[in-house]
Amino acid sequence: MPIYEYKCGACGHQLEKIQKMSDEPLKDCPECAEPELAKMVSAGGFSLKGSGWYETDFKHGGKKEAPSSACGTNACPAANG
Repeated sequence: MPIYEYKCGACGHQLEKIQKMSDEPLKDCPECAEPELAKMVSAGGFSLKGSGWYETDFKHGGKKEAPSSACGTNACPAANG
């Protein structure tokens, strides 16, 4: 579930709330009880894992080499001989 940031237009109070995307946005400020809460735009944080992403394959030089056992038994010269 995403974390949403809110700011009260009346008192300036800021808060974070974990909500489902389908949940209604909060309206009432927990500090001053005014219906002035508004969602703030903030940077999302997520991590791309696995192969093929910049962080794992390209950041430090280039795509990682495939393991030597990646060739099939019929494709490897050592396996046929």
